Amino acid sequence: MNEHVSIPVAAPDAGEIKNSRKVFIKTYGCQMNVYDSTRMGDALASEGYVTTEEMGEADLILLNTCHIREKAADKVYSALGRLRDMKKARAAEGRELMIGVAGCVAQAEGEEIIRRAPAVDVVIGPQTYHRLPEALRRARGGKPVVDTDYAVEDKFEHLPATEKATIRSRGVTAFLTVQEGCDKFCTFCVVPYTRGSEVSRPVAQIVAEAQRLAESGVREITLLGQNVNAWRAEGPNGRDWSLGDLLYRLAEIPGLARLRYTTSHPRDMDDRLIDAHRDLRTLMPYLHLPVQSGSDRILKAMNRRHTGQEYLRLVERIRTARADIAMSGDFIVGFPGETDGDFEDTLRIVEEVNYAQAFSFKYSTRPGTPGADLADHVSEEVKAERLERLQALLLKQQARFATSCVGSVMDLLLEKPGRMPGQVIGRSPWLQSVNVDAKTSQIGDIIPVRIIGTGPNSLFAEPAERLMGA
Repeated sequence: MNEHVSIPVAAPDAGEIKNSRKVFIKTYGCQMNVYDSTRMGDALASEGYVTTEEMGEADLILLNTCHIREKAADKVYSALGRLRDMKKARAAEGRELMIGVAGCVAQAEGEEIIRRAPAVDVVIGPQTYHRLPEALRRARGGKPVVDTDYAVEDKFEHLPATEKATIRSRGVTAFLTVQEGCDKFCTFCVVPYTRGSEVSRPVAQIVAEAQRLAESGVREITLLGQNVNAWRAEGPNGRDWSLGDLLYRLAEIPGLARLRYTTSHPRDMDDRLIDAHRDLRTLMPYLHLPVQSGSDRILKAMNRRHTGQEYLRLVERIRTARADIAMSGDFIVGFPGETDGDFEDTLRIVEEVNYAQAFSFKYSTRPGTPGADLADHVSEEVKAERLERLQALLLKQQARFATSCVGSVMDLLLEKPGRMPGQVIGRSPWLQSVNVDAKTSQIGDIIPVRIIGTGPNSLFAEPAERLMGA
């Protein structure tokens, strides 16, 4: 989970800095929240706000929250307690500090946030953050504003276009939300209740944003959605498009060298999307495809609506289409009723797929979900033991995949300066962080490198020309 991400906006001139207000945005959770924070920054920039990485100098502090993990709301209230004290200290100095809560905890808690944390000025949901500037203006009138109704209007149509200078300041990779919400209603998941039903952005809107990103120097875009491969919209030819069709269109954008997407559901992995993995070199050979459990009994209790064998056959089809694809997944251990045999089924599916990366968690009850009412909960001790065994296997597979890259030549997108002088950090086609000696002037370039070693969380490389005597 990202503890915080400060969102840069276009650099103002000296006069603007003197007269502008500053905002600090703390982002919890997933990539979509990171994207949402950047768009909130864009909306506030039009109101004269500039972002700061120093919370202490901010005139506005926004917590963009996540509700997926256990005790997520408790963590937010704890943070708000500290901000209350900061607000009191500011008031004693005759200075204003406004506090806002956005994201999924805001959507789930609503008015309760104002009741428990009266220092909060604005509570705004993930579907209404385009109204943030208006909400702040209303809150300055002295009464807290809660805006968590699902917007009738398209929030993306009401958000200002991101300035090209701002895009450039954010780097050569970018997120782009194309789909929100989920209709799957897995029994462990709170997303349908905080993000709503599945909604897809129109083709023209997505293409326009992607083109603007590419024109501003972005080389790699990751398409985002709570259930991204459920994206559906009418294409320019009047035919219904799926995510595969959208990827074919985005691959035509000049300057855009790489495409990724996350997070997917196995039931929405259709033929057109698999064909895109086969045909598009722009689409990176890395796929995050959660399965959650290897037990058919537990998958049914989770309402996943697929079996373990159906998942394995799907992985086989994808690998037939793109032999070099690396798989990533999500796993939950200790779901109510999970037996030792069910857990062994999960280990077997992990062994068979052989993941390059994965995320695994102990089941935690999310209030308001069907899973919260299930009986036969697994003890914390058993959940911890199973998670330790699963993670040991997954880490072994991850290390094996990294080691298999040593000696190979791959294309590396140079993203940012490294910690060591003369070092640049890049990203492999398989989403690995790679350290290489290169010039910072090359950031944004894609260069061939040979992998020469592995670290705990990254690879080490040298430019391939140097090692080949070029």
